[in-house]
Amino acid sequence: MADSRIAGCFVVDHPLVRSKIAVLRSRDTSCEQFRRTLHELTTLIAFEATRDLLTKNIEVETPLARCAGHRLAHPVTIVPILRAGLGMAEALWDVIPEARVGHVGMYRDEKTLRPKSYYFKTPPDLAETDVFLVDPMLATGHSASDAATELKSSRVTSLRLMAMVGCVEGVTRFRKNHPDVPVYLAVLDEHLNDQAYILPGLGDAGDRYFGT
Repeated sequence: MADSRIAGCFVVDHPLVRSKIAVLRSRDTSCEQFRRTLHELTTLIAFEATRDLLTKNIEVETPLARCAGHRLAHPVTIVPILRAGLGMAEALWDVIPEARVGHVGMYRDEKTLRPKSYYFKTPPDLAETDVFLVDPMLATGHSASDAATELKSSRVTSLRLMAMVGCVEGVTRFRKNHPDVPVYLAVLDEHLNDQAYILPGLGDAGDRYFGT
């Protein structure tokens, strides 16, 4: 459902989503359980984030008869922000196995807390695809905003952002910079701490996913 505080932000409010977010938040969750739960949660968010994808009519032959069917009208490209976004990309790939995967590499300057871009690689026909930008945390919104700008420089017009946890500040900044890009979250937290981590959040998603 849309969050009434921020236009274009959709928080997937569902009992399974709420219970899995609690698992991701817990400091006692093991690395293996964190990875598995993040994958499960990504697939749940994906059902909402893909709801308005266009389809085309096809004919399907079952073992008994012919019938009408549907197929996605456009190819799909999944673009994780490295490195934490890789887990979400893998899970989304399970849901849309025909999708291609691009990569946006960014790291945070610990002094300025602003992102630095170091890698950008996408399929050559990116502009003709439905693109899903994925990153577990939408904190300040700078990394996601910069990544979306890079994707739009490749003439992408169909773009969605998927994350696990967002905060009001980051989502507001992202939507201000990219009002045409909807945001899909499992939960929206209120604020950031002095190190620009979401509170209560779930810590560093990349560290917890990869065990580093």
